[in-house]
Formats: sequence, structure tokens, C-alpha cells
Amino acid sequence: MLETLADVSTEANGETGERIRRPAVKRLQLTDFRGYGSARLDVDERPVVLTGPNGAGKTNLLEAISFLAPGRGLRRARLGDIDRAGAAAAPRAPWAVAAWIETGRGEVQLGTGRDATSLSGERRIVRIDGAKAKSQAELATFAAIGWLTPQMDRLFIEASSGRRRFLDRLVLAFDTGHAGRLAAYELAMRERQRLLQHGGDPGWLAALEERMAADGIAIAAARREMAARLALDDVSAEPFPRATLTLKGEVETWLGQMPALAAEEALRARLDATRRRDRDSGTTEAGPQRSDLAVRHAGTGMDAAQCSTGEQKALLIAIVLAHARLRARHTGAAPILLLDEVAAHLDATRRAALFAAILALEAQAWLTGTDAALFAGLAGAAQFFTVADAAIHPTRM
Repeated sequence: MLETLADVSTEANGETGERIRRPAVKRLQLTDFRGYGSARLDVDERPVVLTGPNGAGKTNLLEAISFLAPGRGLRRARLGDIDRAGAAAAPRAPWAVAAWIETGRGEVQLGTGRDATSLSGERRIVRIDGAKAKSQAELATFAAIGWLTPQMDRLFIEASSGRRRFLDRLVLAFDTGHAGRLAAYELAMRERQRLLQHGGDPGWLAALEERMAADGIAIAAARREMAARLALDDVSAEPFPRATLTLKGEVETWLGQMPALAAEEALRARLDATRRRDRDSGTTEAGPQRSDLAVRHAGTGMDAAQCSTGEQKALLIAIVLAHARLRARHTGAAPILLLDEVAAHLDATRRAALFAAILALEAQAWLTGTDAALFAGLAGAAQFFTVADAAIHPTRM
């Protein structure tokens, strides 16, 4: 069963009569982040529209916000590559992002940046109200953040790893422990492989496999339940196709046939039986890292990979909106949405429907584009900024 975040009521507070505020970024500060030496942006809970020419720094702002969630950000870049380049930054100073977030339960200050003192230089520091967090996973308890980028337009036709990451972010908006289980599973998997390569102790291998089995089945169960919930969403009133989602994989098959504890034992036994093959191949044959998310166009029954580029984009948007509605129903608040260049390839009908859905959800969505006219439908309901040469200026629409 997915654990939901603490309820955030959308109704007026019965004692004070004040409306409880929605989760939103209120202030964003960047230091030595990509093209920004120093930047600050203050906004309110409404949608935020960032327009300007290509290369101006719009997506960099969205990437900075994405680091307020666990993981590697929306570009999945090496942390060292994010440091600001230039004569004034040699050697490069490590980048940092600070944000003041309205969580619906109060405001919190989140900070993160590259830890230049780590051996690899590829580790992130996270601070919450000034105190160092134990891990990135703690970020998930304060704000759910989702995103769509142009690079994700190929999600349905590229490697399954991208589809798993996409689904994991959706799960994380409901189950704040999901990031920790993913990290623990991957760490145990790497350690098991190291022991296999060097003739490790069988008892330690068994302990690692037991941990992998428990976390692996929990990961698969959460993904499977999320896919099922999203597939039930009814978006027939919108001009976006309804998507049906299913998880394909050995562990998902077990979960459909037996209780979770029995599936754990099946995975543990499978890991034990494949030690020799995993040692020789240098990979792990069994587990949720082998699963895939299958998406179909509910109207036509066609696999998403076979749909046109435009319909694939529409399916992605439909899934993101279904997820936002689901979270709003269960927690009272939609996630913060980062939508990079999402309007450029939508026709007027779908563009209007997207804006209407965002406003109906009362979500703080950050939208980017080169043409401000595309966002005319949000005039009076959103905050508009022009970005040029890593400088941010408020504009009127």
C-alpha cells in the first residue's frame, strides 16, 4: 500500500477561516549554477511562465528546482558539469541552490549543492532549515516535484531505465520512503556484485540478497500500484488520450500470483540461484531493475512506442495530469510541475486544455517557451518573466 504524505487540506481552516496554502516555491536563489553567477527569483503560488530565446537560461531555472527533489535532476547531469564556467570561476566553485518552499504545513528552507570536498566531487549536500540532512531522500517529505522535458519525448522508444525513473518519480509523490528503498537496493546490488567478483563470504552474500529481496519487492509493488491507479484515471473530458499503464517483469508476475512475502522469498531464491551467472556477466539477472513500464493509447489500443510523436507527447502530458489529479485527491495538493517547452508542439485546443487543467489543480507549474504569445491563455492567472543572458525580469502579459 502506498503511504501518502501528510494530508494538506484544500478547505478553509475551521478555526481561523484562513485557506491553507498550496505547496509552492516562494523564493529561488542560485549560486554558480550553470550560467548564473548569482540569481534570485521571488514568486507566489500561481503558475510561473519563463520566456526568452534559446540558451537564455530558462531550463537552468527548472533544473535548479528539480534538485529540490531526490535524484540527479531533470537533466541527469554530472554534478561537476553544473558548476558555472568562466574566467571568474577558475577553479570552479561548487554550485548551490537555495529555496524557500511553502509546504502547506508551513514554510521551509531547502538548500543543496555539490560537495566539492567529497573524493569524487559528485556528491550532493542537502540542508533543511540550515541543518544538514542525512540523505537526499529527506527532500521528498517537503515537496513533490514532477517534470516534462523535450528529452523525454523519446521516453517510450528508448531504454526501459528512463521509463522506470519516470514512474519512480510519480511513486515518490505518494510514498516518501521510495527513494530510500531505491538507494538501498542499488547499494546492496553493487555490493553483491563486488563480492561475487572477489569471492565474497556466502553469509554476507545471503544477507545482501535478503535485503535486496525485501526492498526489491517493495519497489515493484509500489510501481505496480501506481501504474494501476493512473490507468484508472478518466480524462475523457480532455483532448488528451487516456493512457493505460502496466508493469512487465518477473517480480511483477510474482506479485500478481502470490502474496508479497512469498514474492520476496522467490526473489531471494532467484538471486541465490543466479550468483554464478551474475558473476560472469557482471550484471544482476533478477530484480526490479529489469522491469519495464508498458504504456498504451486507451482509445486505439496502440503501444505508445508505435504512436506518432505528437500522440506520444500527449500521452506523457495525460499521465502527468492524471498523476497530479490523483495526488490532489489523496493529499489535497498537486505536485509542483516543471514543464519545459511543453506548449510549443501542442495545438491551440490542447494548449488551452493544459492551462485549464493546471489552473483547476491550483498547481504551481513552471512553464518555459521562446514565444510568450503561446501562454496568452494564462494572462492574469500566472506570473510572467523574461529570461535573457541569465538575467530574469518580470513582465506583463
